[in-house]
Amino acid sequence: MNLLVTGAAGFIGSRYVRRLLADEAPDAPRVTVLDKLTYAGTLDNLELGHPRLEFVQGDIRDAELVGKLVAEADQVVHFAAESHVDRSILGADDFVLTNVVGTQTLLDAALRHGLETFVHVSTDEVYGSIAEGSAAEEWPLRPSSPYSASKASSDLIALAYHHTHGLDVRVTRCSNNYGPHQFPEKVIPLFVTNLLDGKKVPLYGEGLNVRDWLYVDDHCRGVELVRTRGRAGEVYNIGGGTELTNRELTGLLLTACGADWDRVEYVEDRKGHDLRYSVDWSKARDELGYRPEHDFTTGLAETVAWYRDNRAWWEPLKQRAARGPA
Repeated sequence: MNLLVTGAAGFIGSRYVRRLLADEAPDAPRVTVLDKLTYAGTLDNLELGHPRLEFVQGDIRDAELVGKLVAEADQVVHFAAESHVDRSILGADDFVLTNVVGTQTLLDAALRHGLETFVHVSTDEVYGSIAEGSAAEEWPLRPSSPYSASKASSDLIALAYHHTHGLDVRVTRCSNNYGPHQFPEKVIPLFVTNLLDGKKVPLYGEGLNVRDWLYVDDHCRGVELVRTRGRAGEVYNIGGGTELTNRELTGLLLTACGADWDRVEYVEDRKGHDLRYSVDWSKARDELGYRPEHDFTTGLAETVAWYRDNRAWWEPLKQRAARGPA
């Protein structure tokens, strides 16, 4: 089995690849990683010396390169995406080009070369803000930001390739991930690294926005269940089961880092900020046997400890992001 994994020099994709390479079974897949190495990707996330891993630097919009790699693969797991909401508000071009055009380029290659399975990794943000209850997979898509709109578009394009062409496409939609190796522009690593450096942390508005938190390894296990047991043309929500307001999360992070509320700086709320995300993941539970295995208290403590012990990993990334594009 040859598996092409896109965007796997980033946070979630690299954790997924580590999971694959930890499998020592005789039929464990060979993995090719395709990653552009934007500001959020780093080779430090990958076990480059592993005998079953090949790394290729490139853009998922490069049709010639994508065609060559897909022709050599049996299956694709597609993580590559621009994913930071704030950046999408400042400029949506990269989000549309990567998330929509890049996904379509991969799907065209998959169709041309008769790919077995295409797993498209998406987000709960495509459902938009939910006042109460939880979004099942049939919930209408109501994205609010340029980021989530680009992901919703890519979901629909992927599913259209199944319905029109019969391509085995499977879509996952996850809640907010956290854990080691997350780029420090996202809320948990941003707050942790700022607090470790004695800096303040920015809390949007009154901090009442609610998110469901999912440990990255649980997400990766869910994606693998969808790849190996899921059904063609289906969408599977992957949730964490821990809903917190941003204010509640901030309090937990302050405690974990030994800081007080005087380190919190209240800032103007994000444009179009969705109040609450929540997904119903009973379909993945009932069909695939998925359940999150990491409780949030333990997962958060392990995450904070990892950032405390791995300054050499995140300090250069924060410096590079602060400098902006090369």
